[in-house]
Amino acid sequence: MSKAIFELVNELPTSNLTVSMLRSLDFVVPGEWNNLVGFDNTIRAVTGETDPSLIQQIGERAVYLYNDRSQGYQRAMWLYQTVDSTDKALGAAALANKVGEAVPLLGFLNKLTPKADKAQTIDLTLKLVAELVAFCQINGIPGDSIGDFVGSLADYSGESLMRMVALVCVDGLIPLGPDFIMKVQSNLSQTTPQDLEKSSTFQGINSEIPGGNSAGKLSFINQSFDSVKGWMSNLVTSHNLTPQKVVSNLQKFVTVADDKLDYLAAFIDVSTNYYEHTGTQTLARRLIERAVAEI
Repeated sequence: MSKAIFELVNELPTSNLTVSMLRSLDFVVPGEWNNLVGFDNTIRAVTGETDPSLIQQIGERAVYLYNDRSQGYQRAMWLYQTVDSTDKALGAAALANKVGEAVPLLGFLNKLTPKADKAQTIDLTLKLVAELVAFCQINGIPGDSIGDFVGSLADYSGESLMRMVALVCVDGLIPLGPDFIMKVQSNLSQTTPQDLEKSSTFQGINSEIPGGNSAGKLSFINQSFDSVKGWMSNLVTSHNLTPQKVVSNLQKFVTVADDKLDYLAAFIDVSTNYYEHTGTQTLARRLIERAVAEI
């Protein structure tokens, strides 16, 4: 990793398309996500500390922990960054001047190609596996600890919960429809190890997925989704989530016709990095909490 954790947190944007998208999803878990940026600011928010010398001490300890390669923090950060950086066919820079106003999607349609359902399924499940493996890395447990991860989902809050909500909404409901869970299961059952190997996301994070060869990794992906589908289903039913409800909230920052939802999914894919953004915030929080406990 080329950048220190304090640099990554200091460089998080206060306002861009990713932030706008996440804010528009606040209706699912109101008040859960606060866009914490700035390392010292995050230390103050997480710990309640105001003493500058103690804040510096906590910060130095957090940086030390992040830099310790025997810990899993850098690998977790790499996972968050990598699942977001693949498939960026359209540079988000082209959209930078649109921040703060609704982005009309029509101008981008000729540059976007909606993913086939199978490709979308692979992407969604790989993001889920990245979350699972990153969770294990952060908590210092084996990377195939599906049970520990599923058990922890009930306690997810803040930026971690918002990341999972975004996964369900923008990688599940919008591109695959209200029955996305059944669709993912069906698509996974027809996915071969060769299909998996064609995915740029899989190529990016392949080394961190448990399972040995591609067939074993596909089996792990299946197990992971099977274990989390109950949590996802409960999130959808308890908040009465539909593609239309999600889109009506997203329309605060992007203008899209109802028959262009697959294009909206592609647009979000290439113009936002919600995994990296919230993942950086999750890592900062965990490091700071541990640093305080050790001091």
